[in-house]
Amino acid sequence: MSPIPELSDQDIRGQLQAMQASQRLAGKRLLVIIPDQTRTAPVDRFFRLLHEVCGQEASRLDFLVALGTHPFLTEAQKLSRVGITASEKARLYPRTRILNHRWDRPGTFRHLGRIDGKTMGELSGGAWRENLEISINRRILDYDSLLVLGPVYPHEIAGFSGGGKYLFPGICGPDFIDASHWLAALRSNLGTIGVRDTPARALIERACALVPTPVTYLNLVVAEGRLAGLFIGEEREPWERAVELSSRLNIRYVPRAYRSVLSIPSTHYEDFWTGAKAFYKLEPIVADGGELIVYAPWMKRISRTHDELLRRVGFHVSSYYLAHAGRYAGIRKAVLAYSSLVKGAGDYRDGRETTRVRVVLAAAVPEGLCRELALDWRDPRELDPREWENREQDGLAIVREAGEVLYRVGTEGRMS
Repeated sequence: MSPIPELSDQDIRGQLQAMQASQRLAGKRLLVIIPDQTRTAPVDRFFRLLHEVCGQEASRLDFLVALGTHPFLTEAQKLSRVGITASEKARLYPRTRILNHRWDRPGTFRHLGRIDGKTMGELSGGAWRENLEISINRRILDYDSLLVLGPVYPHEIAGFSGGGKYLFPGICGPDFIDASHWLAALRSNLGTIGVRDTPARALIERACALVPTPVTYLNLVVAEGRLAGLFIGEEREPWERAVELSSRLNIRYVPRAYRSVLSIPSTHYEDFWTGAKAFYKLEPIVADGGELIVYAPWMKRISRTHDELLRRVGFHVSSYYLAHAGRYAGIRKAVLAYSSLVKGAGDYRDGRETTRVRVVLAAAVPEGLCRELALDWRDPRELDPREWENREQDGLAIVREAGEVLYRVGTEGRMS
């Protein structure tokens, strides 16, 4: 694979200057929506360059971390995310605020409107026919323009991340999160990830149309830690161009499926709630009846934010939850969706649950908890990653830093 070229600061600066001129951002209050540390992106470079290009002329320039329902960043983590120290913040950026999206507080949200049941049925292919209330972090109403900055990767909920996904579900209310995640679970990870147009993406775009504050999207394509592309605009077309490039750089093809895959996620995934991306991105290359082992010896928790709920629901395929709808009536659909996507493709019939692959967690999470949640467990101390090296002919594969690159069986050059 040829080395991936990286955009220079001059390249970025030029696009930001064109954006500022075309969007007439001078004198305006600007809020930049940024991803948390679970998304690889040069947020630090953009923090500095946005201040350089827009900071002097904007009346405000603040940053809001699009957490969805991920754990809140500490002050130190927020500063690290934008690449500055506390002293640099006080000296160089005293007026800039770096804010967490407080998804835990009902007062955070402003109601924007409703998507009626008929429209929901059309957007979801009939999978969801209830009215959906749309709400978003009310802070956006305090600004004249939003700049949504984030990478475009293959994604288990939306098909591809980027664009409006950093608004919905990035900084939206719980109803939308539940609906979009459950739609993806019903479709399955295999039917969603790396697919450009999905029911969840259609829902995202419909919700974004209700946002009253003007939005400009800065779609990044990051591969092997390098910024390979930047596509800026207000509409869908720049995002589509980012998806096209991401499809070439962030999807890798292998000639065959494997009976056992050892997936080693990046250590920036602190729990299995976020680290499950190491499963989603590799499920397509596990053979029927095979196993995927997520090897993360540092990982001590299933979820920092949803442990108790997950203890109640475990990990099951979506048809299991549908068959026991009454039992799980009070559980958020987003939690059920996560559990279903982690379990992988499968079915539940006549009281029997079957899955296509076996999901194994090799981490510091207690074995008893994993078994209780219907999740297989291996002691990471008894696994040696070297045993998976160069064993493709034996049906074994290993992927390090798993979580952002999607693996598929087949040949390059096809677009979903």
